[in-house]
Amino acid sequence: MAAKRTICKHLLAIILVYGCLFISSVFADDQPQWGQRFTRNMVSGETSLPDDFDPATGKNIKWTVPLGSETWATPIVASGRVFMGTNNDSPRDPRHRGDRGIMLCLNEKDGTFLWQLMVPKLGPDPYLDWPRGGIVSPPTVEGDRVYVVSNRGEAMCLDIHGQANGNDGPYKDEGRHMALQNKETDSFEVTNIDADIIWLFDIPSQADTYPHDAAHSSILLDGDFLYINTSNGVDNTHKRIRKPDGPSLIVLDKKTGRYLARDYEGIGPQIFHCTWSSPAMGVVNGRKLVFFAGGDGIVYAFEALTSAPPKGKIEKLQRIWRFDCDPTAPKDNIHEYIRNRQESPSNIKGMPVFHNNRIYVTAGGDIWWGKNKAWLKCIDATKTGDITESGLIFSYEVNRHCCSTPAIYDGMVFVSDCGKVIHCVDADTGKVYWTHETKGEIWASTVVADGKVYVGTRRRDFWILAASRQKKIISMIELDSGMGATPTIANGVLYIATMHKLYAVQKQAEAN
Repeated sequence: MAAKRTICKHLLAIILVYGCLFISSVFADDQPQWGQRFTRNMVSGETSLPDDFDPATGKNIKWTVPLGSETWATPIVASGRVFMGTNNDSPRDPRHRGDRGIMLCLNEKDGTFLWQLMVPKLGPDPYLDWPRGGIVSPPTVEGDRVYVVSNRGEAMCLDIHGQANGNDGPYKDEGRHMALQNKETDSFEVTNIDADIIWLFDIPSQADTYPHDAAHSSILLDGDFLYINTSNGVDNTHKRIRKPDGPSLIVLDKKTGRYLARDYEGIGPQIFHCTWSSPAMGVVNGRKLVFFAGGDGIVYAFEALTSAPPKGKIEKLQRIWRFDCDPTAPKDNIHEYIRNRQESPSNIKGMPVFHNNRIYVTAGGDIWWGKNKAWLKCIDATKTGDITESGLIFSYEVNRHCCSTPAIYDGMVFVSDCGKVIHCVDADTGKVYWTHETKGEIWASTVVADGKVYVGTRRRDFWILAASRQKKIISMIELDSGMGATPTIANGVLYIATMHKLYAVQKQAEAN
């Protein structure tokens, strides 16, 4: 009996040890998509995060990696890897010189370089693919697949291992793709530091759209479906929509890249600038909905797909409701209001966030071409039809136009604006608790974790504040360059992308 008890104790110990390891691996807090899965809320459950850090001394710095000269993408962390979009002004492959879009794949442990996706510019019109902009879209990762939109507006499925495990298919033209518009070679040799493209869907040519400035999309993955905003927008005159009938939201099959569905809302002619907001998802009254903020300043709710249409058919996304964030704005001849800072149509750049049967979204004129006026809107997601009047719960005016996605935490909404201000308001009423003026304008989103609010500015000041109803500044750190990217938090590490560097910040970390 004693021997049996001893054996049982050993077996129990083994089960507990391996069980804990299994649980740890399954529930490791990766960040495989921008924002919380489906809802897009900018809140993380990570704890024990640093209150401050110092790149000069290495305090709480795990590692630092140089990037290009401009970095606008948000880092994504999954399966032991960090994915980071940038440009090619610090080439890692001497074969590729000059302006390119780059997505780096780095080792999560120490930041070492594993492989890269290198994409030539779309050109020659700079307004199609802005010079030095790089790849600005954060990828979405599931298992061994990486889904990303390139600077050319291509939706791609990549092998997370790159070419290390061979060139999987069906796509086999990586060498030719890297050589697009290259006058010296028709194809590059594919090496073990190159990306492995599984399939490619060229959104501008295959969905008949016209991108503007930069193709920016964080792909929403649901089952076998990829929901992608198309970056359809104005041309280089800023007064014309080249593809007015083109979709703003499309759905692809994640396994093959087949074109499955699109919106038919007639958004195109009403796009004031471009379609840069990515979709969110939530379940309302037992029905799964996709929430999409158009370049026309309107938030749409569509019924999510439950099955793929027959081959050769592109299904129409079924609208459940629409909410106009700026109903009194001009609706006719909208491009006559270019450069009008007092009166203009509105657009939406941040993502809609689904929380407690509500949508929180920022909307307003335009940073470059429209009025400065902008708002944080709270919308009742349980309504149907045109809910512009019936669906409004509150409207809170921010300091200036806003690119940010809200963070909803403990009954509060945190959001930043281009007028250098961070706002904390009540999630039920929109009542302001506090505001804080930073040193630079903010294009990134606030992220809340461990009772703290993290956000960086384009002037290079990075702020850490208490996530509370009373304003408390915890620290402010000046980094090497400005920030347009949202911080990412994964597995106990805070990732901050400046224009020139990627910082991995961890409590009591040693410099690497």
